[in-house]
Amino acid sequence: MSQLNYKPALLDRARRIVVKVGSAVLSDGSGLKSGVIDDLAAQIDSAISGGREVVLVTSGAIAAGRARLGKLGGATIAARQAAAAAGQIELMASWAKAFTARGRTIAQLLLTHQDLAERRRRNNARQTFQTLIAAGVIPIVNENDTISVDEIRLGDNDMLSSLVATMVGAQLLIILTDVAGVLSGDPRKRPDARLIPLIADVEAPMRGLVAESAGPLGSGGMATKIKAARQAVRSGITTVITAGHGPASITSVLDPALDTGTLILPAAARLKSRKHWIAYALRPAGAITIDKGATEALRNAGRSLLASGIREVSGEFAGGDCVSLMDPEGVEFGRGIVNYPAADVLKVKGRHSYEIPRLLGYKVADEIIHRDNLVLLRN
Repeated sequence: MSQLNYKPALLDRARRIVVKVGSAVLSDGSGLKSGVIDDLAAQIDSAISGGREVVLVTSGAIAAGRARLGKLGGATIAARQAAAAAGQIELMASWAKAFTARGRTIAQLLLTHQDLAERRRRNNARQTFQTLIAAGVIPIVNENDTISVDEIRLGDNDMLSSLVATMVGAQLLIILTDVAGVLSGDPRKRPDARLIPLIADVEAPMRGLVAESAGPLGSGGMATKIKAARQAVRSGITTVITAGHGPASITSVLDPALDTGTLILPAAARLKSRKHWIAYALRPAGAITIDKGATEALRNAGRSLLASGIREVSGEFAGGDCVSLMDPEGVEFGRGIVNYPAADVLKVKGRHSYEIPRLLGYKVADEIIHRDNLVLLRN
């Protein structure tokens, strides 16, 4: 099936775009590729001149820093943080040079997971983005790798780009990588692997279609890009994964008459902003395993989670934390914000809601997780 059946209508509404550029596109191991950065800046400038708004999510700080620091750029967390500190300056200087030459002003936003997970910080970040975009400034985003520990790992900026796209209300996410798009197999193992031009349902099984590991310059492989796309399309955001090299990598995506990379269609049923935040921005502080009946009630009837359906509780979460919901086979199928701490959920598991005041000495709610604070994950 051709992309051309869908691109004209999807691009027509794509006024705000997030472009994510991976380290493998920007660096060759000896430093940043200024020619590639200039090409991408030219294409972004053209898109803005054509009436679109662009937010850029850029990797490359660690790769640039390693080239600069040499032996200091090792594989330890401290060395990666040092490389990020040194490389971020060079990375932003390169983007500033490319955009300034075209009369564009840029702004740097370094984010951590907490900036997107905590609602007040998330709202502040959103307002900053909106103010910059309204002023005609190009926001350039990177993970704050110098202070982040847990976040310096597989797929950081792929996931960051998806969360940023949702936060700023983008209609299109373009993920630029070092391959043509999503392939029918791992090209390192299957030389006959072919490009998949269109994915209508990103929730369909993808096992075997993508390489799990990243290259030496990046942190995220194709699997994390698929995961990022899955998150974006559930928020109604069209996603394209394509090669970032060449003078028309972005321009061709924005051309409704061209098949480019892999086009992933937005989901028909869009998650509301709050539920998307619960599903993808929050990190579960624990897990609740529920029985078959409760699993079916949540999946098929849109019910809240009651204490009577709970079998097991793990983790030391507090009331108001996000937890994973596990089916009887131990598979995570949902996430939600819990009304009670783990110790109290243990006391009431398997019991009726009317027993909660007697068992705990208080009652916050009948539900352990209200359906408004519960979201199902599609695997």
